Amino acid sequence: MGTAPETTFVLVPGAWLGAWSWHPVARVLREHGHRALTVTVPGLSYGSSPVGLRLRDAVDHVVGEVVDRDLTNVVLVGHSWGGYPVTGAAHRLADRVRHVVYYNAVVPERGVSMAEENEAYGALIRESIAATSDGTVPLTLDAVRYGLLQGEPEEMHELVFGLTLPQPGRYMTDALEVPSVTEAGLDASYVLGTDDTSLARPGTEFAARLGVEPHMVPGGHMALLNHPEDIATALLKLL
Repeated sequence: MGTAPETTFVLVPGAWLGAWSWHPVARVLREHGHRALTVTVPGLSYGSSPVGLRLRDAVDHVVGEVVDRDLTNVVLVGHSWGGYPVTGAAHRLADRVRHVVYYNAVVPERGVSMAEENEAYGALIRESIAATSDGTVPLTLDAVRYGLLQGEPEEMHELVFGLTLPQPGRYMTDALEVPSVTEAGLDASYVLGTDDTSLARPGTEFAARLGVEPHMVPGGHMALLNHPEDIATALLKLL
């Protein structure tokens, strides 16, 4: 009788972020004996170009990270905008994915882009894209200070802001033409921070798209940085 394959958490970051944003949670998961792979999608690492990138490129990258390593028994986790590439990848990796987790994330609807989830938010995205020469959506320090890391020390605001990169614009304006992962027969959960004020819609609405109730955890939108034990514990409870 063979042993069950080892669980691997594949952690996909939100907009403007790289694999670094998941490192604190990944460290805790590894300390509990699990594998954890943190992903940076194209255009969000220093030295890479965002020009011409489409949402499908981010989806392809996540799929490639799993397939190239021949990973199975995968728990695929998306933070914030990362719900888009995670959803697209999950449909293509159904035979490898054990569970899909959305953490403070958008659960995409078929044909609806990130920019279309919220009218005011969408207008800001399109204005930002139009104002840049490379078609990106830059992040401002005030957005970090008053949204992503509201209430945290200024030193943390400046540190995180300095680590971010402009988001490829088509990542925000492209849509997925697939149903929800639960409609496709995959198991999924929604993990929601009690103080998250940065989502385009209430997290409870996104959870409802999966047909689930959210698992509540402490902290705001970026608690994966300052509450990694709580986020990792929530992920482990889903196994």
